[in-house]
Amino acid sequence: MDFAFDARTEELRAKLRAFMDAYVYPAEAVAEEQRAALASPWDTPAVVEELKAEARRQGLWNLFLPDAEYGAGLTNLQYAPLAEITGRSPQLAPTATNCAAPDTGNMEVLAQFGDEQQKKQWLEPLLAGEIRSAFAMTEPEVASSDATNITTYIRRDGDEYVITGRKWYISGAMDPNCKIFIVMGKTDPDGADIRRQQSMILVPRDTPGVTVKRAMQVFGYEDHYHGGHAEVIFDQARVPVSNLIGEEGGGFAIAQARLGPGRIHHCMRLIGMAERAIELMCRRAVSRTAFGKALAQQGVVHNWIADARVQVEQLRLLVLKTAWLMDTAGNRGAHTEIQAIKIATPRAVVEIIDRAIQLHGAGGVSQDFPLAELYAAARTLMIADGPDEVHQRSLARRELKRYL
Repeated sequence: MDFAFDARTEELRAKLRAFMDAYVYPAEAVAEEQRAALASPWDTPAVVEELKAEARRQGLWNLFLPDAEYGAGLTNLQYAPLAEITGRSPQLAPTATNCAAPDTGNMEVLAQFGDEQQKKQWLEPLLAGEIRSAFAMTEPEVASSDATNITTYIRRDGDEYVITGRKWYISGAMDPNCKIFIVMGKTDPDGADIRRQQSMILVPRDTPGVTVKRAMQVFGYEDHYHGGHAEVIFDQARVPVSNLIGEEGGGFAIAQARLGPGRIHHCMRLIGMAERAIELMCRRAVSRTAFGKALAQQGVVHNWIADARVQVEQLRLLVLKTAWLMDTAGNRGAHTEIQAIKIATPRAVVEIIDRAIQLHGAGGVSQDFPLAELYAAARTLMIADGPDEVHQRSLARRELKRYL
């Protein structure tokens, strides 16, 4: 396996790093100041739109989408180091480059499974960054780690589908610019094949019967830059039959196709978050004195920094291997590795950020440093896109199968 990045990746890495230094990092404080003055906390600060315009001008746009017809045409292996860079400022950089979840996964679904009308109506404005979207799968009344449990009902009535159900932690739904939901529900709840009971359907936000009930917090954060996370009620919401994505019964397969790239994208960005935490930890260590000597001279701090560097290097190699396998063997061929990185990366990054918080003392849990918010985001990813235990169960069963 060749560990060197190709020429295009190196070119984009250099451009993206320069963009981060010149525009994104300085905009972090500006965005917070502007948000405080907005009429609604869910409105977008002006500096975010300025970042998007500059990223698009520089060609740092839709980097995540391997389909060259719609995106940058990069492979997973090419995109991995770029996503890592944007992970250093997870609130601003992914949005600035139109590479933020859940829009990325929704665009991939529409590009792969949508018909021409669905692509024209929803994919094109998403690719242009003109609208936002949400993916509605998780439900509060069932263990949504098992997607076959979902109870939202999608019933056909003539030329329409009627959607009834309750979803929560629907990322992006609080953003007033979120115009479309991709909703997963059951069209055949009594079907013999539990993996053919579900379907996915497009539901415009302004559809009668759709209510965005409340914002859901994550460790006290509302994730304004990601459009928040909402509880959404679908009370006999009606949409045309043409809004079905793919075929009836295809929802589970579409979800699996969507989640594979989503999981590796999260892990790529997590490595960038860990790098930001290590940088902050080192800067703090050389600038603070306690008990007569710099923190950088304390043995325990040496251990924290060394262990963090080892963990990041290990994780990066595993993520790059996974990206390479996805490119060469497909998502199914990289199934074990996708699960491995989804288990290992959030755990290790939570530990690294936790040490950085400890080194910063009270500052580490304050709003003056990004560490507390990084911690909340990383810890959440031990649950999102499938909790650790589900991936462990599946991975272990695959290992054991060879011996049975």
